Amino acid sequence: MILKAKRGAVARLGKRMLAAGLTTGTGGNLSWCDRRRGLVAVSPSAVAYDRLTAGNVAVVDLEGRRVEGALAPSSELPFHLALYRHRPDVAAVVHTHSVYATTLACLHWEIPAVHYLVGFAGPKVPLAPYATYGTEALARGVVDAIGSANAVLLANHGMIAVGADLDKAFAVAEEIELVARIYYQAKAVGTPRILPDDEMRRVVERFKSYGKAPRP
Repeated sequence: MILKAKRGAVARLGKRMLAAGLTTGTGGNLSWCDRRRGLVAVSPSAVAYDRLTAGNVAVVDLEGRRVEGALAPSSELPFHLALYRHRPDVAAVVHTHSVYATTLACLHWEIPAVHYLVGFAGPKVPLAPYATYGTEALARGVVDAIGSANAVLLANHGMIAVGADLDKAFAVAEEIELVARIYYQAKAVGTPRILPDDEMRRVVERFKSYGKAPRP
């Protein structure tokens, strides 16, 4: 089986995405790119996450041609491939329909530095304009909006998180959903105080070494 470990991780984290309430049904999608081989393991289209296995995770090349797997890849494959082409630092993509991030996306709000954990994505989470799902127009909007951030909201749609591997991308998706909830709730009762740019520069820099053992 090609990309056995990566396909297994897509299946495992698809189940976790459902259990964590980051999506429902067959919504959202995940992928993990093997840049050395030029291949991508991506969740299949219209398959419930509780039935997802490594064997039915699709494998495509960076042009979107199917290499292995009986099922069609996610309909959102265009923005996965666009992100891999645009961001050489990205090797995994997690797309969710998480409730609070999607609520803000429907309001066409970015997520500012309302809490330092937004630093998992960058100094803020930008917003990509609405485009029909699965289209090249959406892919272009995502690439234009995300810049160097690790997350982007999709207007009237959901959220995308990226990372150097699938666990890191998933962690970004979880943390930004938490920040989205905090921002929504703070806006409901008052006017949130936003952290200054210089503080967010420090936070983003510190997150680069987060979880890494210090050098001896």
